[in-house]
Amino acid sequence: MTRWVRRAAAAVAAVAVLVALALPVDGPLTPAAFLRIPVEALAGTALLLVLPARTRPVVAAALGAVLGLLTVLGLLHIGFHAVLGRPFDPVVDAPLFADGMRFLSGTLGTPVAVVAAVVAGLLAIALPVGLAAAVVRLARVVAHRRTGAARLVAVLVPVWIALAVLGVQLVPGVPVASASAATLARDTAVGIPASLQAQREFAARLTADPLRDVPAAELVAALRGKDVVVVFVESYGRSAVEDPEFAPHVGPLLDDGTARLTAAGFGARSAWLTSPVAGGSSWLAHATFLSGLPVGDQGRYDALVASERRTLSRVFAEAGWRTVAVQPGTTTEWPAAGFYGFTEVLDFGRLGYRGPDRGWASVPDQFTLSAFHRLTHDGPPVMAEIDLVSSHAPWRMIPPVVDWAELGDGQVFDALAAPADPEAIWGQGGAAVRAAYRGAIEYSLASLVSYVEHLGDDDLVLLVLGDHQPAPAVTGDGVGRDVPISIVTRDRTVLDRIAPWGWADGLRPSPAAPVWPMADFRDRFLAAFRG
Repeated sequence: MTRWVRRAAAAVAAVAVLVALALPVDGPLTPAAFLRIPVEALAGTALLLVLPARTRPVVAAALGAVLGLLTVLGLLHIGFHAVLGRPFDPVVDAPLFADGMRFLSGTLGTPVAVVAAVVAGLLAIALPVGLAAAVVRLARVVAHRRTGAARLVAVLVPVWIALAVLGVQLVPGVPVASASAATLARDTAVGIPASLQAQREFAARLTADPLRDVPAAELVAALRGKDVVVVFVESYGRSAVEDPEFAPHVGPLLDDGTARLTAAGFGARSAWLTSPVAGGSSWLAHATFLSGLPVGDQGRYDALVASERRTLSRVFAEAGWRTVAVQPGTTTEWPAAGFYGFTEVLDFGRLGYRGPDRGWASVPDQFTLSAFHRLTHDGPPVMAEIDLVSSHAPWRMIPPVVDWAELGDGQVFDALAAPADPEAIWGQGGAAVRAAYRGAIEYSLASLVSYVEHLGDDDLVLLVLGDHQPAPAVTGDGVGRDVPISIVTRDRTVLDRIAPWGWADGLRPSPAAPVWPMADFRDRFLAAFRG
């Protein structure tokens, strides 16, 4: 190997190690965010300087492999922050990779999902191996240039200390005096035992249900004969109502919907719930709402559905209601239906949709609501959970609300479906992404208002809520996890029973409306309608 080749290899190794050490796990991923001095590089160089020649390569390889693993973990943190607004948890988040594969298969196709999985797997292997080789090469450079390396460390250590004390930042939230790799290692070492303890505490709460032995008929006595319908609007968060970019559009729509429902004899009350999740993992929010426990990760969800916890839907089933789950995005058997107490699952196949195929979120919300009415209206009182998916990214089809008599089997949407690739929205910039989200939320809410106007009756008690805030790409950071919730009914006795809650009139919750943890709703609701 020539001298120039050796120098080029050493330069590439140095850049790779510095990039890995400076990776801004909790900050913006911009070029300027990598202009930092990693304290781990200074400490590692000092360690290699004092190690004997025999052990130096072994220690260097070990340090590089650990750095590679931390880099993989850091990339997972960045991905989870971008999509779910939270860090990656090694204890409970592994099952989400399988869910991600299923989602990619349903949206981009199986070949693309397989390629993405293979690339991710190769990257997870290549980073520890490549960085181990890079640190070994740098250890040789340190050994051959001991005096220069020692002087460089001696100069940079006080510089790093001064920058740390002064809190210098080229990018907001990203200190130039970096210790991100060490911090990530520490947080992971502390977080894993804490996460395991949280799982144990949650398991203990599963058996401590205050409603376990209360007769179901007593818990919902005041709703006898009512159709209780819970509608989750995908990604309908507080930002949709209050963000300056969305509020001028969504707010008037909600106010107009309130006026139209009032004219049709319906009353509405609204407030806020704090979801356990943001950006995704809708099923965790559904589980929280129905079970009365905070189900913020997959580990808790798995423990919940394996338990005998009494869900809101199960209470209605035990009290004699027909219980139905409407899931337009489900194409296979849903194993958790029995746990929740749903006796019927109206999935994609049973809804009878024959409109344009847009992958996972193909069924427009208006069609979902119409199919639910068609399949359940004639019969005993129903308690249903309806999952609306039109506002799920990437907002595949945002049609207008059409005449209910024209919906048929969904082919009316053929002429309304845009031919362009819906995934292309991600390449059009933040403004286009937010506009598409806003349009989808407006469509979902307009469909619901029209549904109540045209198909609602005196027995309807409708609960409409968001499952979580949309991804940070839509909302920005630091917006919280609140979602709107509304109760709509013609029955004034129902509204009288929730009057002590202090919820705001209408479909738009006021900024001062109560904010409850989503896990509190089950018990508060059953207490209000207990006989």
